[in-house]
Amino acid sequence: MRDIARKLVGDGKGVFAADASPKSMDQRLESVGVSGGEETRRRYRQMLLSTAGLSEFIGGIILQDETIRQKTSDGKLMIDLVKDAGIIPGIKVDRGTVDLENFPGEKVAEGLDGLRERLAEYYKMGARFTKWRAVIRIDKGIPTTVCLRSNSENLARFAALSQEAKMVPIVEPEVVMEGNHTMEECRKTTEDAGRILISVLAEHDVNFEEMLYKVNMILPGKESNEKVKDEEIAKETIETMRRIIPVEVPGVVFLSGGQNEIDATKRLNEINQVKADIPWRLTFSFERALENATMKIWQGKDENILEAQKSLLYRAKMNSLASRGMYEEELQN
Repeated sequence: MRDIARKLVGDGKGVFAADASPKSMDQRLESVGVSGGEETRRRYRQMLLSTAGLSEFIGGIILQDETIRQKTSDGKLMIDLVKDAGIIPGIKVDRGTVDLENFPGEKVAEGLDGLRERLAEYYKMGARFTKWRAVIRIDKGIPTTVCLRSNSENLARFAALSQEAKMVPIVEPEVVMEGNHTMEECRKTTEDAGRILISVLAEHDVNFEEMLYKVNMILPGKESNEKVKDEEIAKETIETMRRIIPVEVPGVVFLSGGQNEIDATKRLNEINQVKADIPWRLTFSFERALENATMKIWQGKDENILEAQKSLLYRAKMNSLASRGMYEEELQN
């Protein structure tokens, strides 16, 4: 599992989060004028996963339960597209969020019931790593310690069960961008969530060398008027990670969290240019920041597949460069 964790974040590689739920995927497809539905989602996933050359920039792809069970138009399992490309397949195993009882506005992720059995099934299907996402909002009086502790307990049990099943867990305590909070509030909340999570992971005897940490960058809320430079975002993000994450963790993978693809890439690049003693690989685990242009180009039409795949490959390459601090804005042309 240590080897798998390292390969997922190998030099110049990131993790492609192709794991949107069917409902979320349909909403995104419909937002660009494409009718959703299982067959449309299958065709879209097939287009993404069959992109030639993706393995040069992508170490692992997180699949959705629907996708891992689907086949391509010529009868090949979707997961085999990933494996045959030399990319490690993974699977998202949380079942989304529900309201946290007695704590209005706060959420907790579900999916622990039957997880041991599901992990055994996914392993037999070929998945070698897993992901669980917790959603943490900043607002008046929230997040509470109860929310952070509840999500940390679930993440820790998920991670322990994944390692028991010989799969590398990616733990994701995401402080979402929605809201008008300041950058300092994001930093404090990210640090508080991380400290509690790392403590609970240790209590559950999770091996830090056999997991990855997926996290938001330190940013002001989307509705905030606060203006910050990318260099400041990078510095605050690095300093926060240094206060949270044990040196044994092989890699930190940043989510895009609603940033546009250019901003996400630029900020990842700045993070990797910070002069600091950093023990982990710092790379990406994006979905929309990889797929946005690709989905718009595809439009559900077979004649657009090659151009859409070129777009995906291009964005993967830009983020690969950013993960090494080698991205330049001129490359966007």
